Amino acid sequence: MSTEAHPERASVRLPARTIALYAVGSLGTGGYATLPGLVLTYFLTDNLGVAALAAGLIVTLAKIWDVVIDPLIGAASDRQLARTGSRRGFMVVGALTLPLFFALTFAVPPNWGPLAGATCVLLAFLATATAFSLFQVPYVALPAELTDSYDERTRLLGWRVIVLTAAILLFGAGGPELRGAGPDQVTGYLVMGVVAGVAIGVGMLVAARTAAAAARHGSASGRASAPQPSTTPQGIRAQYADAVHTLRRSQPFRALLATFLLQALATGTMLAAAQYVATWVLRSEGAVTFLFVALVGPALVATPLWTLTARRIGKERAFGIAGVLFLLAAVSIVAAAWTPGAWIYASVAVAGVAYAGLQCLPMAMLPDVISHDRRTSGPGRAGSFTGVWTAGETVGFALGASVVSLTLAATGYVSTVAGATTQQPSEAVTGIVLSFSILPAVLMAASLVTLRGYRLRRDDIEKAPAA
Repeated sequence: MSTEAHPERASVRLPARTIALYAVGSLGTGGYATLPGLVLTYFLTDNLGVAALAAGLIVTLAKIWDVVIDPLIGAASDRQLARTGSRRGFMVVGALTLPLFFALTFAVPPNWGPLAGATCVLLAFLATATAFSLFQVPYVALPAELTDSYDERTRLLGWRVIVLTAAILLFGAGGPELRGAGPDQVTGYLVMGVVAGVAIGVGMLVAARTAAAAARHGSASGRASAPQPSTTPQGIRAQYADAVHTLRRSQPFRALLATFLLQALATGTMLAAAQYVATWVLRSEGAVTFLFVALVGPALVATPLWTLTARRIGKERAFGIAGVLFLLAAVSIVAAAWTPGAWIYASVAVAGVAYAGLQCLPMAMLPDVISHDRRTSGPGRAGSFTGVWTAGETVGFALGASVVSLTLAATGYVSTVAGATTQQPSEAVTGIVLSFSILPAVLMAASLVTLRGYRLRRDDIEKAPAA
């Protein structure tokens, strides 16, 4: 097939520097997504003495706030692009403010009591979520503006996921180690929050530099210039209406978003249950580090393989294979309810291979959806797409923590304060295993159904733009 028939294949390859700078942003994404999902609920239940149901509610409320503001930030980012030619401003503000709020989230001492402690954690985490959204929404919009090539987007997002996977390993394994390095749990959580917050902010600040490259590519391709009239609706109500319209007019986006939301819920549930599995199934609080190594180590190697697979058989088919593999790995872990042991790490490692595909492939498909919509409905809406996308991802991870907390509450999980010891009823331990195995598997199965509705293929992306 010639490049004349598919002009996108003749597109200039992205510079290695641009790919590297963009990928570093996943240091922030990985840190923010991993540490709160891994330890925040546990911090509330086993350090501040907050009841499991209330702890899940706190995490959920903060994520609901994300869902409320992400479409507004997306629309504002589109306006900023139209006005200045770049999305960099919001990204920098988010990078500079997140470290402070992230540290404050884990700075609450247990002697304040469960009510005051829970309230302070909620307010600090709301501020952290706002700062992260200011960065993340425009960050996710950049791939569609950095290149027009189907395969270059896969390459760009593949390297991003390699850094994301390394960040998950760094924060997932290193965070609990930092927590244990302090003289006590209270100091340990504070040290963890400060160090992790600074690392996340630095990664975000570095990635903000790619916004200029995206603006240059947009000008060179004739899609954008700075400044230009904004086509983004004005007013909060109009912006929400535009987000709803984005969902209505793009069938590929609806299918991809539903699939990604369900998979975020599946992985979020497994992530939120990991610390409980380490403590009450493997009988070692520190075993959460080995769980993360088992999950993320294989993913570092597997990401280039998923990229190669997507080039050969298409992103959507490779995405489906990754989902089936994750489902099978999750189902196997249910045996831990009867025979817990180190064998769990092997099943988690298989899930890690699948997890690499579940991360890089939908991220590479989203710019294709935005590009398709640009050709059929006109430019100027990338921020609206990524605002809705980020909100959907947030819902998935938020509800993951909520599902775990509801399961713990239903099975009689006993919360404690720092330094206290307790025993859990057998029903609670069984509930922990189910949250780590069967529940993610069921959600992954549902995502494979919605993926069947995704109809964009390589030729749909690479064909000449509509007149």
